[in-house]
Amino acid sequence: VVKLLLEKGANLESRDWFGRTPLSRAAGSGHEAVVKQLLEKGAHLESGDQYGRTPLSRAAWSGCEAVVKLLLEKGADLESRDDKNGQTPLWWAAGNGREAIVKLLLEKGADLESR
Repeated sequence: VVKLLLEKGANLESRDWFGRTPLSRAAGSGHEAVVKQLLEKGAHLESGDQYGRTPLSRAAWSGCEAVVKLLLEKGADLESRDDKNGQTPLWWAAGNGREAIVKLLLEKGADLESR
């Protein structure tokens, strides 16, 4: 379905009520194949929602390890901070008990002292 919508010219940067883009929604839901398709078509990697949460933060919060890896491979900002409280992807992963993602983010160089 996503492939068809993209072929028909769907807006990659359209936003829902909370300011989430299709990439942000797919990342937070763990839809790795959809994330790949959206990135291949040029979706903005750092698009934040109404609170400034990026696709990486949403994937880290949700525990979507494969999506976190993919976003990091594509150059997602490891230290991106949301607008509301300044939390990073590491903070979101740790705060939700996502141990594997915490380890991955630390291995990739996330700042342990970041909020």
